Amino acid sequence: MNTKFTIQAGAEGERSAESHAAPPVYLQGLLTFESVARHLNFSKAASELGVTPTAVSRTIKTVEGQLNVRLFNRTTRSVSLTEAGATLSSKLSPALALIRDSLSETLLATDQPSGTVRVNSSYVAYRTLIEPHLPEFLAGFPLIHVEISLDNVLGDIVNSGYDIGIRMGKRVQNDMVAKQLGAAQRRIVVAAPDYFRGRTEPKAIDDLLKHDCIRQRYSGGGRWFEWKFDADGQTVQIEVHGRLLFDEMKSVVDAAVQGQGIGFVFEDFAKQELAGGQLQRVLKQHSGMDDAFHLYYPHRTHMPGKLRAFIDFMTDANAA
Repeated sequence: MNTKFTIQAGAEGERSAESHAAPPVYLQGLLTFESVARHLNFSKAASELGVTPTAVSRTIKTVEGQLNVRLFNRTTRSVSLTEAGATLSSKLSPALALIRDSLSETLLATDQPSGTVRVNSSYVAYRTLIEPHLPEFLAGFPLIHVEISLDNVLGDIVNSGYDIGIRMGKRVQNDMVAKQLGAAQRRIVVAAPDYFRGRTEPKAIDDLLKHDCIRQRYSGGGRWFEWKFDADGQTVQIEVHGRLLFDEMKSVVDAAVQGQGIGFVFEDFAKQELAGGQLQRVLKQHSGMDDAFHLYYPHRTHMPGKLRAFIDFMTDANAA
């Protein structure tokens, strides 16, 4: 027998007129359920909702009691959805997203976009394209909160609870919109001045083969970042060697500053270390071009005001 329930916003809402309906499930309970279902962690859901884990647990028990069905399997180490919980989550998440979007659109119409924008970005993209403009954005949109998660994994931002992803190139999933953020990135060769004490500075690309080069590859054991140069209208690629390997450009820059070797990094990303004299350009006549970073987000008929504000502001701020 199907169980029917009514969603109510508060204690004064009307109950369903049908005699066999379950007790009303209040909107706050469903919001709490959706957050726990997304994080599969009561503490993270509590942090997001601004309440205590005990309050979250109590609310979930109340919802389960109202529906007379268990929504989560709980152990001391893990939380997982039951079959009923997974079904409710799959139906509820789009509905709550529609409610949030509708509220954002209403606020946008009054020139007051609000809410939380959840952004997943690589550290390089954040430091060069987002961080410099974040104070101005927050000052201009006082009702918008920004939550930023940094990693190098090109994941499913929707299922992970993010509104926007920022990655290099246009390698995005289906049903996603990609919008270029800033110009194509230029790679340059850098090293600390101290590195060349007792060593001869490279004068040609092939001279790099005689040095400790700090290599980098994509996260998850992926392919290497290629040392590829534009030289006299042609592309020259070499297979450098070195004892250090990282999956994050920040670590490459840090190691280069410490004199551990020569790095091949984005010029914009190393701008601060170059200006401070911690690093110097090597092979100034040669550089390499890489893709531009892109914002990507789910295609939606109606863009929530908070997302539109963030996307438009950051693309304008980084216009080439």
